Amino acid sequence: MKDKNMRNVIILVLSFLIYLPLSAQQIINFDEALAIAKEHSPNIRNARLNLERNQELLNAQEAALNSYFSLNIEPFSFTRSRNFQALLGRFNDREEKRSSGTLTISQPILLTDGTLSLQNTLDYRDTRSEFQGDIRNKIYSNNLFISFNQPLFTYNRTKLALEDVKADLDYAYLSYVISELQLEQQVANVFYRAYQNKLALQVSREDLANTEKSYKIIENKVNAGLSAKEELYQAELNLLTSRSAMQNGEVTLQNSLDDLKQLLGVELNKDISVVATVNQKKVAVSLERTIKLGLANRMELRQRDLDIRSSKASLVRAAATNEFKGNVRLSYGFTGTNESANKIFDNQDKNQDVSISFDVPLYDWGEQKSRDKAAQISVQTARFNREDEKINIVIGLRKSYRSLENQALQIELAKQNVKIAQQTYDINLERYKNGDLTSMDLNLFQNQLSTKKNSLVDAQINYKLLLLDLKVQALWDFEKDQAVNVTQTPK
Repeated sequence: MKDKNMRNVIILVLSFLIYLPLSAQQIINFDEALAIAKEHSPNIRNARLNLERNQELLNAQEAALNSYFSLNIEPFSFTRSRNFQALLGRFNDREEKRSSGTLTISQPILLTDGTLSLQNTLDYRDTRSEFQGDIRNKIYSNNLFISFNQPLFTYNRTKLALEDVKADLDYAYLSYVISELQLEQQVANVFYRAYQNKLALQVSREDLANTEKSYKIIENKVNAGLSAKEELYQAELNLLTSRSAMQNGEVTLQNSLDDLKQLLGVELNKDISVVATVNQKKVAVSLERTIKLGLANRMELRQRDLDIRSSKASLVRAAATNEFKGNVRLSYGFTGTNESANKIFDNQDKNQDVSISFDVPLYDWGEQKSRDKAAQISVQTARFNREDEKINIVIGLRKSYRSLENQALQIELAKQNVKIAQQTYDINLERYKNGDLTSMDLNLFQNQLSTKKNSLVDAQINYKLLLLDLKVQALWDFEKDQAVNVTQTPK
């Protein structure tokens, strides 16, 4: 029997040890919740991928500004043709075998939008023609030349394309930062709502403990014949009401924790709890400084600046529709020809080429004028949008500032209400013990105390959320009195 009991104890201990890791509760604070959300948020992942994509496009555009090397090889080609020669009045059969290779080095010039090229072509031909008495001609030739092409009277397309890619990267980065800030607000709302429900549940438990205490008091009085039974009935009703309120608080808390799990991407079966510090002192905030910081830091204004920049680039392109433009081409090189490959450079012929060409539009039926006007309207629209965005930012900051200041007053009022409600409850609890107050009256004072405690918690959490909202709008941490770091490159 003793061995059997010992075996049962061992099994019980092992079962507890196995179950313990599975049931361990994970307690997370706001910073941990935000870090988890950034790893699992679909919006953040998409913004991060878009940022990486634009970074690679910029890398490609910058790489295209370096020298370009290419080698074109034609190992073998064969051509046979039969043509009628009118002068001789007969047909001529001709065959040609050919092998060639071309090495090209091309260097774009960002400053002028020109192109400097070096090209060398090595060629071997084996030809036969009836006019030559079926004699085969084998010859090697090499053509080496350097050339320069420069567009005239037009905009720098290479430079503008690079600026467009840089602007796209800047816009993607701003979108990424804005997504992070919006996610921080979203996580804060859900996180602190869960924490608010947690504190409300604690208040409900305190209320239940007080109700149980008052129930025991009236129960002892009824048993001693000092109070009527209806007092005990009312106390039982109050006790059931408190238990129901606590149960409702438990359900509300679990529901809010499920919402938080969904937002963070945590398994629903995982047991989590939240912890935070909301009982903080009032933070000194100046409206004038807040607006100044917001206008200097807000990402939306930078996005509108990029919109204006993009519209101006479109205006440049629109002005180039059917434009008068020209091109200058300079070329200088050497050509060597010989039947022996090792003597191909013995006799070289110099080749020079200079050409200037112009593209002169005669009549475009008003296309260029209309495109230019449309682009000018786009620039004006982008500027109007920036001014409207600026006004919206100022209005948002003013509203947030007023709400924050008002909420600070609400916290002080809520603290006074809790203090008075606690004193009122303690006084009436003594009256209740002395039989000068009914349980129904005491329950009213107890409910008042619970309501005031919950109001204080709500006011403190709302102040925390409003302070975070002001931080996001001004991109300034007023608690630490430092700028929000938005220059880090996402991992």
